[in-house]
Amino acid sequence: MYILYGIPNCDTVKKARAWLEKQKFPYEFHDYKKAGISSSKLKQWSTQVGWEILLNKKGTTWKKLDEKVQTAVTNEKAAIKVLSENTSAIKRPLIEKGDKVVVVGFDEEAYQKLFKK
Repeated sequence: MYILYGIPNCDTVKKARAWLEKQKFPYEFHDYKKAGISSSKLKQWSTQVGWEILLNKKGTTWKKLDEKVQTAVTNEKAAIKVLSENTSAIKRPLIEKGDKVVVVGFDEEAYQKLFKK
């Protein structure tokens, strides 16, 4: 089973969910806001795709962080700490299957290739 991680009010997550539902592609939704995310899961993802990919520096959450916090994020450990405390700073959506990251973000062409029936 695929798990889509994100927050329900995010426009990109909404697009990904709508696309998957239109394709009748089964998935489970994990809401960071309600269910949180463990540091060990973030570490696992970081090992697979890199902490730089997970950290959404273009988002509002990142931009609202204190400049000292932002400049301290120079390695995986620091990034995971910030992401654990500010789950909305995780790039989304992130889709995994069996503990393996399948895709981060939403791109319709990439989804068409990844989720062929």
